[in-house]
Amino acid sequence: MKLDILAFGVHHDDVELGCSGTIMAAVAEGKKVGIVDLTRGELGTRGTAETRLRESAKAAEIMGVAVRKNLDMADGFFVQDEVHLRKVITAIRKYQPEIILCNAPEDRHPDHGRSARLVADAAFLSGLRKIETSDGGYAQKKWRPTYVFHYIQDRFIQPSFVIDISAYMPQKIEAVLAYTTQFYTPEINLNEPQTYISSPQFLETVKARAMMLGKRIGVEYAEGFISEKVLGIRSFDAMIQNVT
Repeated sequence: MKLDILAFGVHHDDVELGCSGTIMAAVAEGKKVGIVDLTRGELGTRGTAETRLRESAKAAEIMGVAVRKNLDMADGFFVQDEVHLRKVITAIRKYQPEIILCNAPEDRHPDHGRSARLVADAAFLSGLRKIETSDGGYAQKKWRPTYVFHYIQDRFIQPSFVIDISAYMPQKIEAVLAYTTQFYTPEINLNEPQTYISSPQFLETVKARAMMLGKRIGVEYAEGFISEKVLGIRSFDAMIQNVT
């Protein structure tokens, strides 16, 4: 399946929190988008790997993505080695995205930064023809995405650019709240310990971050991304031209 955009998250809900508004905007434009989760989130304090899998399927439905795949890496213990790089390379070559979205390069959770480097390196190596991979018994062709962008997560990082998600902010929160075991859902009585992300205040910070980024381009809500490559445009007409 050829995709326009492939979003990677090391845990279920990383993509929803970091770039689901951008994904839904792209889907509305007719682009094909997929998600690859690296782990099953089995170390999460609340819920189980099985419940998070069901929740991720519900979130994928809300976002309208074409495919969601899990690479079954060990939560908390995956490393950057040939085995893990080949798993990501195989996924990239399978879906042949033009753009990859992936975890923040540095963040509160150490898995996020390691995932960011793993995916970015795999995106480059995927373009080397002498690295041989197969899928379903068939040899894969080399493929290198045009861009790799890192979404912003818990810690603020100065974005290279931001995307207007004002029309999709309610659906973004809906996708996040599909993870009923992880976030604040007062109608569900969970016999689970409270965590950093399970308080109602955490969801308010998600909205506040989107408002802050939106303000910088004169819109209501936005998501920010970091690019290691210089971005080019063909016309000034491609830019949001609100006075800020």
